[in-house]
Amino acid sequence: MEFILYFSRLSLPLHPIMEKILFNKRLTLRFKRFSNKGYSLFACLNKVVLVGVLSVPTLAHAKAGTLATHVQAASDTLARKEMKIDEVVITGSRAPLTAMQSAKIVKVFTSDDIHRAAVQTVNDVLKLATGVDVRQRGGFGVQTDISINGGTFDQITILLNGVNISNPQTGHNAADFPVALSDIERIEVLEGAAARVFGTSAFSGAINIVTRSAHQREARATVQAGSYGTVEAEAGVTLASTAVRNHVSGGYARSDGGTHNSDFGKGRAYYEGSWDTRHVSLGWQVGMSLQDYGANTFYSARFDNQWEKTAHLIGSVSARIKGLPNKMEIMPVIYWNKFYDHYQLTRGAEGAKAGENYHNMDVYGASVNSHIDWLLGKTAIGADLRREHILSTAYGEPLAENQWKDIHGSQRQYDHRGERTNTSIFAEHNFIIGTFTLSAGVLANQNTGLDHRLRFYPGVDMSYRPSSHWKLYLSWNKALRMPTYTDLYTANSVQQGDKDLRPERNQTYKAGATYRTRGVEATASAFYSVGRDMIDWVYATAESSKYQAMNIGKLDNMGYNAEVNIVPTEWWRGALVTNIRIGYAQIHQRHETQQPIYRSLYALEYLRNKLTLSLSHRIWSHLSASWAMRWQYRMNGYTPYTKIDGKVMWTDRHYELFVKADNLTAHRYYDLGGVRQPGLWLMAGASIHL
Repeated sequence: MEFILYFSRLSLPLHPIMEKILFNKRLTLRFKRFSNKGYSLFACLNKVVLVGVLSVPTLAHAKAGTLATHVQAASDTLARKEMKIDEVVITGSRAPLTAMQSAKIVKVFTSDDIHRAAVQTVNDVLKLATGVDVRQRGGFGVQTDISINGGTFDQITILLNGVNISNPQTGHNAADFPVALSDIERIEVLEGAAARVFGTSAFSGAINIVTRSAHQREARATVQAGSYGTVEAEAGVTLASTAVRNHVSGGYARSDGGTHNSDFGKGRAYYEGSWDTRHVSLGWQVGMSLQDYGANTFYSARFDNQWEKTAHLIGSVSARIKGLPNKMEIMPVIYWNKFYDHYQLTRGAEGAKAGENYHNMDVYGASVNSHIDWLLGKTAIGADLRREHILSTAYGEPLAENQWKDIHGSQRQYDHRGERTNTSIFAEHNFIIGTFTLSAGVLANQNTGLDHRLRFYPGVDMSYRPSSHWKLYLSWNKALRMPTYTDLYTANSVQQGDKDLRPERNQTYKAGATYRTRGVEATASAFYSVGRDMIDWVYATAESSKYQAMNIGKLDNMGYNAEVNIVPTEWWRGALVTNIRIGYAQIHQRHETQQPIYRSLYALEYLRNKLTLSLSHRIWSHLSASWAMRWQYRMNGYTPYTKIDGKVMWTDRHYELFVKADNLTAHRYYDLGGVRQPGLWLMAGASIHL
């Protein structure tokens, strides 16, 4: 469908944050497939304008379409700048709210940010977020722990297009993503407890990966090679029509590793499709991530020859039913995750006595979310039923011998089983009065792994916009985290779980502000998280030689972070420097316990200070470069370090040549345990896009 409008000497009023553009002569504006919202007529330029569909997925919902955080103004417009389209960015609530209305601060890394950065994996992108702590034992994100605001790696929810893909066996394997960086449209990071939006596993935050939604035919391929025998190749194809879209991608990487016993091989495949009609939209995705690697000192510094092989398979189908009375929408989702884990305490040593274990976990569930607009605002209700089932040689309760299950490729059998069902009911209401938003809701949760009681976790978020440049935030939320199967059942020569562990509980207070003007965006926030029954792996006595999972008592995290993003090209189109980003975070802990702790493996090794700085600039013609610096200081005996990465690229319409350098100064630092990180890691490659 196409509409052609003719104007003569028309003055068109725009949103207060935009500029009033005067048309002094007859012109043609052509709009194709535009949104029917009242604010969708925007950025009218003094020439023909083609406007695409502006629909955006949110952290709380399955993927809906294409992200549009900004529209590039034509070079001959009055301001020669990017017009910010706050009305089309929707994040962080059960009901869809625009970014202008939203009561939460959500950090977003766009595909442009990812493309500019000298990164290899999603984990590398998250290192650039001031409030996120990424600890690694090896390269390419193979052995990575991710946490937010002083929490641990088990306390966050990972979502792919709004579908929970977190691993309830252990957060150590949460970063087994089936998508490549080139598949990603953006990464959203929500800091702080958010149980009422994403469920109980969103204890200290949530990360949502949103894949691209190009509605056109395209093909791409990338190859790169470099230090330590590292080679990677990937490719993807998109086929799309007016209503149907299909995208498939795959890749493989291998390396000898940059440190002792950190070699790896990893493969992935991903397929995504969608079908859209006036009243119903369907979306589906299937993915697979396979990797095996030398695990160095993964669980204990006493064993530096560990090995692990993991597989992560995902599948989901979602729908969006539209066109109902009062703008009501219903969004059902069914999903499934399979996690396979083969671990050896000593590489090549088989059998339970040698510390070899097998784990096979299925997580499947269904959820539904609905929302309605009415006189008093937007109301959303939803429910999620999630079933976790594990077969293992170590985790869960022992099985009778006649119930043992054979393990494919091994003479051993699964002789333990664990299962629990998590039921959640959500309710939320959003009052939107002028420039003020109040979002309040509650999660009612029951988990059979705990008991059959129904527990409630409320939350309140508020935002106020005193002007078109400023926005103020205030929030309070509660959350609970169930122990993982590793926390409960691990038993070997270096670790001992505890089946009587109590769930972690917390409540988080957060305040913040954002400021936006031409060429500058700034965000600052402070938080205070009150934690009870927190779980850590510790030495319980001075003579301990085995880490024990333990509720370590009261643990409060408090801190602040600030970030400024500067885009000089919004002031002057010909500026050589295209982007500058500076961020700083500081955290302080207060721990109270009735039992002495002589050593902490995770919770008390928090990231005290973190400073990030990134710079992108043009060099000549199609040649550009980007640089990233990260300085951080970790508690519990770690030495502060500075790490600098860089990327130089030649970008043309259909191809790109690049060189990436990780750790330019070749500084050998420690980020986790006794694993010394590699020095300079160089990669060179090429991409083709058709």
